[in-house]
Amino acid sequence: MRLAALLLALALAGCAQLPTAPPAPADLARLSGRLSVTVAGDQHNRGTGGAASFELFGGPEKGRLELTSPLGSLVARASWRPGLVTLETPGDERRFDDLDALTRELLGEAVPVAALFDWLQARPWPAAPHQKTAGGFEQLGWRIEPRPPTLVATRLADPVVTLRARLDGGDEVTP
Repeated sequence: MRLAALLLALALAGCAQLPTAPPAPADLARLSGRLSVTVAGDQHNRGTGGAASFELFGGPEKGRLELTSPLGSLVARASWRPGLVTLETPGDERRFDDLDALTRELLGEAVPVAALFDWLQARPWPAAPHQKTAGGFEQLGWRIEPRPPTLVATRLADPVVTLRARLDGGDEVTP
């Protein structure tokens, strides 16, 4: 619900957008594409979700995620480094303890952003055990189904969270 409300508010803001960030250093990895997240509802609550274009720079320890509206306006920027995680939206900047706290605030559920860097490249995150499945693997309570350039990650616990990502032009991580 929170992500859907955030995306709706940002869409209604029209011209409101964040200033362009300084270019990422050339040595940072970069992934870009489209991302959607859906949190399943139940008999008491409607499901929520949202979609945006994204650019992901860096890695789990230090990086930046930028979300762009369908019209190309930069509407949210998350940045992190050890000890500092921030989320910028038009007219607001908030700090979080870690990436899990940021995604929990936005989605109502934590999404393992550190693992997402590897998942987007169709491989398990090396910092946690995984099990192979017919269509991919399971890790951290999520079923990962990579079909480059597309990824579907589904959290197996309730409420079910489904993250879908499609990389631009079959992007590979580029240093």
